[in-house]
Amino acid sequence: MSFRVFKHRLPSGLTCVTIETPHLHSAVCAVYVRVGSRHESQRTNGVSHLLEHLFFRGSKRFPDSVRMNAAVEAVGGNLNGVTMRDSSYFYTPTHPDGLGVALSILGDMLTRPRLVHLETEKKIILEEMLDEVDEKGRDIDVDNLTKAKLFGEHSLALKIAGTPKSVKRLTLADVRRHFETHYVAGNMVLGVAGPVRTDEVLERVDRAFAPIGRGPRVEEQPPPAATSPHFHFVRLEESQVEFRLTFPTVAEDHPDAMALSLLRRVLDDGLSSRLPHNIVEKRGLAYSIAATIEAFHDSGSFDLDGACAPEQAGAVVREVLSTLSTLRRGRISPDELRRAKRRFEMHVDFMQDAPGDLCGWFAGTELFRAAESFDDRKAQARAVRLDDLVRVAREYLGPERLVTVAVGPREAKRPMERAVAAAARLLR
Repeated sequence: MSFRVFKHRLPSGLTCVTIETPHLHSAVCAVYVRVGSRHESQRTNGVSHLLEHLFFRGSKRFPDSVRMNAAVEAVGGNLNGVTMRDSSYFYTPTHPDGLGVALSILGDMLTRPRLVHLETEKKIILEEMLDEVDEKGRDIDVDNLTKAKLFGEHSLALKIAGTPKSVKRLTLADVRRHFETHYVAGNMVLGVAGPVRTDEVLERVDRAFAPIGRGPRVEEQPPPAATSPHFHFVRLEESQVEFRLTFPTVAEDHPDAMALSLLRRVLDDGLSSRLPHNIVEKRGLAYSIAATIEAFHDSGSFDLDGACAPEQAGAVVREVLSTLSTLRRGRISPDELRRAKRRFEMHVDFMQDAPGDLCGWFAGTELFRAAESFDDRKAQARAVRLDDLVRVAREYLGPERLVTVAVGPREAKRPMERAVAAAARLLR
């Protein structure tokens, strides 16, 4: 193994994970926070994303955001932040010699933010939202629409950016309350990966994050059980129709998660795998097709996304469902499983060359549970058998679980609706 992982709990309660990678020449500092849109209400929807924006407006030690960015850029860095449904993270690459600078800036912006220019950032976010709505203000984002159908009234259905109405009414008091509740030591994990020494990292983190608020890890209510079949179409006069076929599945640490992951690779892991070969390369039915898995710590989904001409929409959906049917009927070859396992193991090996991936694996996962070692993950993949793939395909990819969302021209609706209505026959 070309790296070593160390985990420490600092006196403040902040968890620090260091991944020593002496073979690399760059480092990454990342802070993971258990806060996202699922930790909001209808009234405060979007506050996590707004707070992410405000962090980059400066901090007590670095009140000028231009100078703050210039300082981190001088050591090879580039400050970034991402808000998701279940968590947020802030990171920068850095030259190993600039580790102290990177940590001091991250520490100050996440523990002592100025929280200024609120109205300006709200305007910026409202501009960003225009990509998700049409001229009538209707939601046309396939992911948002799918989450709304999957999770209903649960907070996982809330949009990450919020709605125009919710963002406009957010106040500085809302932002401060959200910050004081979630940006606390027990709810954050810091990761550093690169050619670093753990003892030096801990000393610098202790100084950089000294002002951090004390507080526990937040907990969430689990989402409801799997939804019933559903078809939802939003008319949008564009040249293509975008769609997603979704099957509710399991959490990321569920015993079936690895079999589902390998099943996904059988479907879509390069142009020679089933979906792109059958639908794009062989039949030319769609511009793009992809299979992905989204897993939270308490739920998950198996997603099939595509984009095609409206006149092809029904045929594409039928072909996707027919391809899934071959898996449910056990038509998976030993070579396909071996390829999926080998590709998974190579992906794990490649992560050893990417300090950001190492941070995400060992520090990001720590927000919810202890991360497995790479060897343990490989062993899990090796233990999956052909009959495991068939079993999970039959259990999770059935017509009774199918949620379909599409956005596109009117002429695509009826053919897609007919194809989805035939799912019970196509997914036999």
